[in-house]
This record gives sequence, structure tokens and C-alpha cells, in this order.
Amino acid sequence: MSELFATRDGTALNVDQGGEGKPFVFQHGLCGNAGQTREAFPNGSGYRRITVEARGHGSSQSGPLDRLSIATFADDVAEYIEKHLPAPVVLGGISMGAAISLRLAIKRPELVKALVIARPAWVVHSAPENMQPNGEVGRLLNETSAEQARELFMNGETGRKLSEVAPDNLASLMGFFSRLPLEVTSALLSAIAADGPDVTEDEVRSIQIPALVIGHQRDFIHPLASAKTIAAAIPGARFVEITPKVESRERYVSDFHTAITDFLKDMNHG
Repeated sequence: MSELFATRDGTALNVDQGGEGKPFVFQHGLCGNAGQTREAFPNGSGYRRITVEARGHGSSQSGPLDRLSIATFADDVAEYIEKHLPAPVVLGGISMGAAISLRLAIKRPELVKALVIARPAWVVHSAPENMQPNGEVGRLLNETSAEQARELFMNGETGRKLSEVAPDNLASLMGFFSRLPLEVTSALLSAIAADGPDVTEDEVRSIQIPALVIGHQRDFIHPLASAKTIAAAIPGARFVEITPKVESRERYVSDFHTAITDFLKDMNHG
């Protein structure tokens, strides 16, 4: 089920929902959509998955391109929760969605009662080195044709490196060269690669709600070390390492489902 939600500045965002129960707002990654969260979310969890597709993602409008940022996306999610859900809610996300969720748990704690950080690309600092490949794709799309940009990236140092150390990351990045509209894709990749959750280490350590952090190996853009760092910083956080997608997508999804299911079960019985 999906519905449109109009933000304060009039940008129409698609809100995708599935399952039944208490609300669990679950946000996708950069240049992803609700299909990503739909796959990773367990059925029969007793929670209703709600994904607010970020500006320029899925079926949502992009709005002004100069407003594309993690802070804007977080504000949009906060506005949706305030208007449509009984706060506080369980909040989580994958990659960029994890950064959005971390920011909201700190900046708007009254809206969040539990937190799921999956495959984080950021800890606290903006423009981490692991986001450089996304920024490079954005820059190339802005400078030349999609076909030439794809060739330059694939044959360049970054593309060759990722083919060896993180082929799943490379596969995702190669898909961005045909992601329409290219102007929005370029703007998203450039802006978000240079962005961050804009929180401090002390603020992360101040989080006082149940938290689950999920990570896996063989992922350059979402380093396992970042997941471990966040898990160690949040008091009492649970850390779960799952099977990398590049090894087995089936086990990756199964592990993801189990991690969330166990966390929600223990949280409800705690």
C-alpha cells in the first residue's frame, strides 16, 4: 500500500507500507527505494513497515535540488511521523536511511523509542572516504554523457578497486548511470556523498533507547568498522554481523530478518 504525503514546501513524497501492527519507520539507502526496505523487513513481526521514500527517490518528487540533504530527508520523516503516526515509533534505516535515523534519534528524541542502524555509511563525520565512489559517479554524470561516464568509472581506479574488494557495491554504482532522471541522480550522489548526519560522538553516546546495529564484511561503502563503532558508542546497543550480499543474497536477507525479529521480540519482552 502506498500514499502520497505533501511536505511543508509542497514536495510530494511516496509513503510505502506493508504488514500489520505498530509502526516501524524504515528508511532506504541512497538512490534506493521502498523495495530495499521491503526486502529487508521481516513479515509477521507484529510491526507495520512504513517507508517514506526520500526526495528524488522511488515515486517521490525531488523538489528543489539544492535542498537534497540528510537533514532535509530527516525533517521530512519527522514531519510525517508528527502528522500521521502515534509517536514515539521504532525507527531504522539502511545506509543513508541509517544516517537519517541516527540524526532523528538525536535531534528529535521524542519521536523515537527504538533505533535500527543497518549498514551505516557514516558514523558522525561528513564526506567519509567510503562515500567517495558515489561522489565520483555524481561528478562524472554531471560532466559527460551517461555512457562515457560509465566507461570512465568502470575503467578508472575506483571501479577497478571495487571490482576486487566489493563487487556488490560496484554493481549498485553501475546501475546509477542509467537511473533516470540523470540530473537528479547526479545531484543526489554529489550532495549526499559530501554530507553526513551532522551529529557528534558525544550525542551518539547520549542515546538512551534500545538500539540494533547491523553490518557485514566485503562492503567498502558501508564499512563493518563503522557499524561496530556506532554499536560501541550507543549504550547497550546490540550488534549483529550478517552474511554479505555478495556471498549469498538469500542468507543476507534471512540474517537481516532474524536480526530485526529478535531485536523487536526482546525489546517487547524487556
